[in-house]
Amino acid sequence: MLTRIRNAGSAQIARVSMPESRLKREIARVLHERGFIQGFSSDHGETKPKLTVELRYDRLANNMIQRIERVSRPGRRVYVRAAEVPTVRNGLGVAILSTPRGVLTDEQAREANVGGEILARVW
Repeated sequence: MLTRIRNAGSAQIARVSMPESRLKREIARVLHERGFIQGFSSDHGETKPKLTVELRYDRLANNMIQRIERVSRPGRRVYVRAAEVPTVRNGLGVAILSTPRGVLTDEQAREANVGGEILARVW
């Protein structure tokens, strides 16, 4: 998902589609809440469910997502405690975490005093 968004942003494509999962939908929700993407929609047609993400650009056609990178990988999972939740670019970016309370941003995880697996960093 992150690679598709990164590639679509560098090619200045307005929409990108991908197979849908609950985790991808929650990551898209977090990106939408923080203003990195314009919106997202689910399509449960005749075939497999599909998630469509609408990227957001400024008036100079620059992508709002300057960088999006995966932190935790299958070969190296990265977990943090509640006190160790990182900030990204001094608060200008966002870390996306999978916690026992669902997918949260770094700010929401600190407020809820929960830790979890760091999925991605976005700025």
